[in-house]
Amino acid sequence: MTAPTIVWLRRDLRLADQVALVVAAGEGPVVPIYILDDETPRHRKMGGASRWWLYHSLAALGTALEAKGSRLILRQGKSETVLADLATQIGASRVHALHHYEPWWRNAERAVAERLDLVLHDGNYLAPPGSVTTGAGQPYKIFTPFWRALRDRLPPAEPLPPPDRLDAPDKWPRSDALDEWALLPTNPDRATGFGAQWAPGEAGAHERLDDFADIAARYQGQRNLPSIEGSSRLSPHLHFGEISPAAVWHLVADAGGSVETYLGELGWRDYAQNVILQLPDYGRANGRPQLDSIRWRDAPADLAAWQQGLTGYPIVDAGMRQLWVSGWIHNRVRMIAASFLVKHLLIDWRTGEQWYWDCLVDADYGSNATNWQWIAGSGIDANMFVRIMAPLVQSEKFDAADYIRRWVPELGHFDDIEIHDPPDDKRGAYPAKVIEHREARTRALAALASTR
Repeated sequence: MTAPTIVWLRRDLRLADQVALVVAAGEGPVVPIYILDDETPRHRKMGGASRWWLYHSLAALGTALEAKGSRLILRQGKSETVLADLATQIGASRVHALHHYEPWWRNAERAVAERLDLVLHDGNYLAPPGSVTTGAGQPYKIFTPFWRALRDRLPPAEPLPPPDRLDAPDKWPRSDALDEWALLPTNPDRATGFGAQWAPGEAGAHERLDDFADIAARYQGQRNLPSIEGSSRLSPHLHFGEISPAAVWHLVADAGGSVETYLGELGWRDYAQNVILQLPDYGRANGRPQLDSIRWRDAPADLAAWQQGLTGYPIVDAGMRQLWVSGWIHNRVRMIAASFLVKHLLIDWRTGEQWYWDCLVDADYGSNATNWQWIAGSGIDANMFVRIMAPLVQSEKFDAADYIRRWVPELGHFDDIEIHDPPDDKRGAYPAKVIEHREARTRALAALASTR
């Protein structure tokens, strides 16, 4: 019998538009494997919310593979060791996989290639990261010219259909049971509200995309309104590769209206990968060295108030409570809450990035790092540090009253005017502001001035 081929799955948990699987299936029997590798990323192993998503995504993928006559093999350990051991057990020599661009996965790919015939394919981005360059062949650092150059290369190729059937090996290798991995949170069980919000897996991704296609033309007008939540909510599905960006593009690109704004968000996702390809340490190292000398505050009480949604700023607290309960936070409020930590509380952006990393179901190294450095003013393409979001103004401007009522129910009795900034004598048990906006702004600008 033809020797089987291994398909190494990571953040590409789908059957449709999965070129590694399609090519491997054309070579004969296929053994798909997902490795829970916490050793390779070390301190960048998946956070609690992502692990909840992973559990359900793997369960869905396993069921989908069985319908194709195949199985999903689960193993735990260092990727290159597990793959080499599996290859020996089943008599395989070739591994197909999609390119990944996080620094730890690039290291793992090099290690695997030293031991096996590793064939890497593109498919998780609109264009292969690193392929969009200037006329001089240099990578772009600024988003706008990057997006202009990327846009000229689009649309992406039509998505590949899933294989009709996958040939099985003569004998299936051993697999861990998914429940053995203890991916679901227990102490505390922070995911009690996740199931009502999300349907991880390829089928759930396509359902979410179909829902978004109906409103994609109105994206520009609705994406910043947290009470409407007019964003696509596709980010965790895209992060885990349950749907390809090409599939998203081809369904919504012709929606008309303001859909081009959403396509630019897909482009930002590609841009973030190009950034970490150039600067692998972007998750911890400032893109602008000027901010290396800023004196961040060590303020555990203020940090806890931010994490728990008890800052006294309703829009910030609503976002942080949404994050904890649902594993996600509305994109506009995500920026407001991040800016508040960095500018109002003067707490290092890396502290916030780590909290989002643990709490977000869509926690993505490239996007998370790029977005936080944009907010902090420390990135290679970033909002200036001196631009300090006023959360009370943002809350009223983007009509967040109903959003606040949902996530900060103790303020539900306030009208649409007072709820953004309840009077001190009417707050009841709701906390006072940890700091006034004007005081926070003065402090932040003084800290910036000290770096010059």
